[in-house]
Amino acid sequence: MNLFDLVVLLSVVVVCLLFWRFRAIAETANQHLNDYCERQNLQLLSIARIKTRIGSYRGKLDFHSEFSFEFSGNGEDSYQGVLTMVGLKTLDLYTPAYRIQ
Repeated sequence: MNLFDLVVLLSVVVVCLLFWRFRAIAETANQHLNDYCERQNLQLLSIARIKTRIGSYRGKLDFHSEFSFEFSGNGEDSYQGVLTMVGLKTLDLYTPAYRIQ
């Protein structure tokens, strides 16, 4: 095994670990939004990651992610909210004023 093979192997491992971490963050966001919408009697329509960057929060280096989601309060209108996360922890959940029933 030469140096090139080692670099390629390490690159593949890093890419796999990043993919695994991003999936865990996306699944946690999905679960959190499903729970939130169920508690508030809302219909969750879609979720999309807006951006992800690396940064520190309280001395810990982790990924800062923002998710945009659409929801409906009465089944006819749709509204857009934003979920902000650091790692697997939710920092902020913004929903605009919405019409119910």
